[in-house]
Amino acid sequence: MSVTLDGQALFDELDLKIEVGSPTRATIERTAFGLDGMLSIDLGERPRKIRQTGVLRAASQSAMCSRINSIADFIDAQTHTLVTTDGQEYGNLRMDTFKQSVPRASGPGAVLEYEIVYTQLGS
Repeated sequence: MSVTLDGQALFDELDLKIEVGSPTRATIERTAFGLDGMLSIDLGERPRKIRQTGVLRAASQSAMCSRINSIADFIDAQTHTLVTTDGQEYGNLRMDTFKQSVPRASGPGAVLEYEIVYTQLGS
């Protein structure tokens, strides 16, 4: 099984790392005259960040450009599902950024390092 985004195997698994941020909750705290202590109102769960880093490999510079464009197409304000090799599934992900280094020659092909930051809008 490979790492997929909406069922598409876009990523190489070598050097791939996925860091899942902690879920958070928002609250409002208020004091009231005549009351000892604070009133805390729970505003619910907030989005968490998921960071993916790795290395992409392609047979040529043009194949690398095609691969980069395929990944960048997911920066579309829609939600997506990321599934890892161990079966972990992260749904409701919005791809916020896709940063990449300059592609460099490596043997007969090209490689580049990348970082993707997703926001998980709901669990």
